[in-house]
Amino acid sequence: MEYVWKQKPKASQSTIEKLGKEINVNPILSNMLINRGVESFDQAKDYFRPSLSQLHDPFLMQDMHQAVTRIEKAIANQEKILVYGDYDVDGTTAVALVYSFLKGFYPLVDFYIPDRYKEGYGISERGVRYAAENDFALVIALDCGIKAIDKVNLASQLDVDFIICDHHTPGEELPKAIAVLDAKREDCNYPYKELSGCGVGFKLIQAIAKSRGMDESNLYAYLDLLVVSIAADIVPITGENRILAYYGLDRINNTPRAGLKALILRSKIEKEIGISDIVFKIGPRINASGRLEHAKASVELLISTDLEEAIERAKVVDEVNATRRNFDENITREAFEMIAEREEQAEWNSTVLFKEDWHKGVIGIVASRCIEKYYRPTIILTESNAKATGSARSVVDFDIYEAIAECSDLLDQFGGHKYAAGLTLSVDNVPAFQAKFEQVVKSRIEEVHRKPVIEVDDELLLDQINYKFHNILKQMAPFGPGNTEPVFRISNVYAEDVAVLKDKHLRFKIVQDGQLTTPVCLGFGMADRAKDPDLTTVNMLRGRMRFDIVAELRENFFRDKSSLQLYVKDIKFD
Repeated sequence: MEYVWKQKPKASQSTIEKLGKEINVNPILSNMLINRGVESFDQAKDYFRPSLSQLHDPFLMQDMHQAVTRIEKAIANQEKILVYGDYDVDGTTAVALVYSFLKGFYPLVDFYIPDRYKEGYGISERGVRYAAENDFALVIALDCGIKAIDKVNLASQLDVDFIICDHHTPGEELPKAIAVLDAKREDCNYPYKELSGCGVGFKLIQAIAKSRGMDESNLYAYLDLLVVSIAADIVPITGENRILAYYGLDRINNTPRAGLKALILRSKIEKEIGISDIVFKIGPRINASGRLEHAKASVELLISTDLEEAIERAKVVDEVNATRRNFDENITREAFEMIAEREEQAEWNSTVLFKEDWHKGVIGIVASRCIEKYYRPTIILTESNAKATGSARSVVDFDIYEAIAECSDLLDQFGGHKYAAGLTLSVDNVPAFQAKFEQVVKSRIEEVHRKPVIEVDDELLLDQINYKFHNILKQMAPFGPGNTEPVFRISNVYAEDVAVLKDKHLRFKIVQDGQLTTPVCLGFGMADRAKDPDLTTVNMLRGRMRFDIVAELRENFFRDKSSLQLYVKDIKFD
């Protein structure tokens, strides 16, 4: 795939010099920090040394007082409380967090995760009736519910109260719940709008703790769950999320709960855990239960307090994840074949695919795979409960939620945000939806959306790569949306010692005129680039052709020895 390299803005020389002098960093680092909103000593202090004291007052969130009052009423009256959450990582971590906290001082608490296949996403009629039939007077819904108008009305008729804790974009009407906690509400003045679903759950327990006069340090034990949700749900790691992720990583690396410890052991992570480890190793294992079987297993793992028991539960979850990968690979192959057939007939601006027997649990993953290969707004649909149901994923800066909303006349329901959404429609409406969605995308898409963009922080000379520089970069973590891992351009180099690893990865050194440093570069999946035998990346590197790279700087450990390496994101030959 061809990438566009986009250089981040250069701040004025005076601004760069001023910050560099205040915090004693070189111009490259100074400019990088300015692009991340850090322009003064105090801002740099907050950025490099986040503090839990900087967390916002939870009562700034609209309806928080009502939520806490209703929970305290339930406790005083010995009412049963049901903690209800979605079946993905964000939902299950949120349920584990709120359930564990309440269970710590109140026994009449249980949890409920809807069945992906029988109930679908969000608050279900079956879930509401379960609460009523089992005498739950109060349901706390996490990571879902912001559009559950009818379900909350049904609950009211059945004398079940709801508290909604969500972070998705609200519709024109809010559910008539006791409280609706969502920072994205137009009438909500909460200062930070990008919390995960689990993050909203954390604000709720923070408010309960505050109202009860509990020591806030008691809440820190839940930060490992919170960082898992922040990483896996791909929310911005800025502001409050950055603070929570920073301390969550500290927790998961040093004193993780039994369930997460067991998952770490199963994942064979033997280094310090970062955001990417959660995204690619821990998160998918938690997700697997909800994708293929029932997410209740993931919650039971996350609330487990016995390590031996947790290890057994993690083993089961891991086996389910292995099965998930097989489904994922097979369906992805089928999707690619369908796209190739479509491409022979016409050019498309979007991808909407439907096959009735695709496994519902992996269609979101397949949508992401399609974007990696074809890079355009993508929706993958399958049949479930006599309906077409699907997952949507988008390309950078294209609002797929709004595009889907323009097709709402063909849909039964939909929800989500700018880059990811879910939808349900009649099977009969699929062809009409495909046509209309393509029309909408065609009218909205711009040239900037057609190729993936690699944002480049700055250009480096090879001799600027050293441990002092790298140690400051490390302190800029945790990395994620809004605070991406630094990417550097290195120009006019050639390669030496080129090797192919496992038939698909490249390992080589780069040399730059006038520079003594010759770092090792790793290019994952780059060995098979270009099928022309004379123009493979390997041959061009071995031919000492000049090229530019964009890469991330990483520390590598081998046999207790450390070295700095470049993880190559793209190569462009002269």
